[in-house]
Amino acid sequence: MKFTYLALLSGIVFISCKPKFEMPEEHLGTVNVTNYIALGGSNTAGFSDGAFNLKGQENSYAQILSEQFNRIETSTFNQSLVSEMGINLDGNSKLIVGYKTDCNDEESLSPVRFNSTGDNSILSANVSSLGLFNNMAIPEMSVTDVNTLNYNNPFYQRIVADASSTSVLDLAVANNPTFYTTQLGEDDILAFATSGATSAPTPTNGAAGVGFEGSLEEVITSMVAAGAKGALLNIPNVLNHPYFTTIPYNGLEIDAEQAESLNSVFNPIGLSFQVGTNGFLIEDTSEPFGVRKMLPGEKILLTIPLDSVKCYGMGITNYIPDRYSLTLEEIEVIEQMITEYNQVIASLANQNGVALVDLHSLYKSFHNETVYNGVSMSSDFISGGTFSLDGLNLNPIGQAKIANAIIEELNTFYNAAIPFADVTTYPGIIFP
Repeated sequence: MKFTYLALLSGIVFISCKPKFEMPEEHLGTVNVTNYIALGGSNTAGFSDGAFNLKGQENSYAQILSEQFNRIETSTFNQSLVSEMGINLDGNSKLIVGYKTDCNDEESLSPVRFNSTGDNSILSANVSSLGLFNNMAIPEMSVTDVNTLNYNNPFYQRIVADASSTSVLDLAVANNPTFYTTQLGEDDILAFATSGATSAPTPTNGAAGVGFEGSLEEVITSMVAAGAKGALLNIPNVLNHPYFTTIPYNGLEIDAEQAESLNSVFNPIGLSFQVGTNGFLIEDTSEPFGVRKMLPGEKILLTIPLDSVKCYGMGITNYIPDRYSLTLEEIEVIEQMITEYNQVIASLANQNGVALVDLHSLYKSFHNETVYNGVSMSSDFISGGTFSLDGLNLNPIGQAKIANAIIEELNTFYNAAIPFADVTTYPGIIFP
């Protein structure tokens, strides 16, 4: 009887102490998403797997963000949709994982093109008659191009009736924005970094159309004048993208016979090789003989022709051309650009009362590897589950994480309660 009483009492206590979990009511706070406009470059546009393609557009963070808005308030988010095959400015189709045979006749899984050429109809058709678009991000757009006339990027020319009289910013403002996100500057830094630091970087200071600060400021002041609230996204350390981290600087592995042969050639100019791992040979015009071994921390770009390395001596008996590597000095310049750009973004966000989304920290978590709902994610190429096959832009999972970072900031800054996207429902890289 005593046992029964205690058991009953225990049940009563359990029932009376059962906690109540009430989900907060979803709302937009002070944000008006009637007409959300996204401004940015490749990543914002949904450029992924090396091309502008339909899957990337449908899973861009801007699209995902608009879908989360729609759970609270119905609105439209128009994009200039392209085909599944896609195309880039070099005329290539998107990348997929497939089997590739190298110069040693060895077959392995590797990124390969979906088709021998990209879908040229994307660039040959003008779709401006379909009306104004909400996603005004243009693949590979520099911040200095957003507010200039005669912008000759084919991805922009396909959506504008007359580029000679209308800038990207003009089109965005013409769509009467009520809310906007802006991710500009990363493509500027990537243009410099992916050239092996051989191109001219966009200066931090300068007027609109010349420098980063003046160009971004004109975007923000134009949006504020239109009555739109917004969020600025800062810039990650692009040097941690798989494009720059996949191939190690010391990936040259040699045996005793090879070491002896190389030393007989290079010892006279002050270079020596050892059995095991060695730094690759790179072009360096500051050296007396225009060549040297790579140093720890220096980077090889993912675009290096690997067959030339495996079978034709690139990086071993012939140096790696400057356009395929980044030296410590060049890396320092890139890191300084990122720091200066982010200082400008933070300052302009503060001055104009705009939310600031810290992508720099978010991407750092990719690099350090995180576990999300039991799934490990990192910035490792292909296997990391965050970046697309071009090693520069995110896959849908990574895009959803950006959308959630924006939502987190909007919920705080604009007193909203916008639901987060379920990252695990978005596709990663598909294997054959």
